[in-house]
Amino acid sequence: MNDADGDTPIPYMARTRAYYLALGYDTPYVWAHHDDVPFTPLMQPLEKSRVTLVTTAAPYQPDKGPQGPGAPYNAAAKFYTVYSGDTAIDHDVRIAHVGIDRRHTSMEDSGTWFPLPLLRRAAAEGRLKLAPRFHGFPTNRSHRHTVEVDAAELFERCFADRTDAAVLVANCPVCHQSLSLAARLLEENGIPTVVMGCARDIVTYCGVPRFLFSDFPLGNAAGRPHDPESQRLTLDLALDLLATATAPRTTVRSPLSWSDDASWKADYANPDLLAPAELARLRAEAEAARITAKDLRTVTLDGR
Repeated sequence: MNDADGDTPIPYMARTRAYYLALGYDTPYVWAHHDDVPFTPLMQPLEKSRVTLVTTAAPYQPDKGPQGPGAPYNAAAKFYTVYSGDTAIDHDVRIAHVGIDRRHTSMEDSGTWFPLPLLRRAAAEGRLKLAPRFHGFPTNRSHRHTVEVDAAELFERCFADRTDAAVLVANCPVCHQSLSLAARLLEENGIPTVVMGCARDIVTYCGVPRFLFSDFPLGNAAGRPHDPESQRLTLDLALDLLATATAPRTTVRSPLSWSDDASWKADYANPDLLAPAELARLRAEAEAARITAKDLRTVTLDGR
């Protein structure tokens, strides 16, 4: 496979496996996989349906270190339980996730990962009804915890809001898996979903009812930065897919391209392009972040 091929998506599962093996982690991560995929059709026209947004972006916390454009991975800014916010107002949510493509995107425009303003516009135009709350969904490497704890809580909140459908926007590699598992549980419980993402292999391997794939660097599942037309088209494609899909595993690929030069695909988590000293530095950073995240997760979950 030619990773720089303009038509070939990045093989994120294989790439991240090679990357972490190069860093010295000997046990490759096992990604969620399902052959059977649940599917719930939209039971009424989209314009009569109450739609919610599900995001893996984290609320900005000024006391938790760098989280802005170009910020490195910041485990201290992670969240570990489902949270909700008022869809009638704007929110400062950011994506200082591990695995975001920081080389080829700036993380400056939240419209690329948090299309709440566009959903409000769609509601104002009569295209849909917007649920009173959006929901933040934590990224957890445990499949079981994601499904039995986080996705179950997400469903309870959607049910309480009388949600008819959900748009889920993924960011990092594990975000794509977490939201795919969440989409599956929502569909099993009668709520249609569409996942918007950039890691096609992870979502397809897990198995979801509807998937809008944008072949962009991670962190841009809702469109290109500083490109309102791109963001509008991307959301339109997702809403159309939500309304028209008739079977599970329905995937639509956005017609938009990131750039005329597809060489950006070769850079992502590619150990072949990293010198030994750089691999050692990245290993130290990864281990420090892992310990920080583990400690924070323990405190958060033990104290909730």
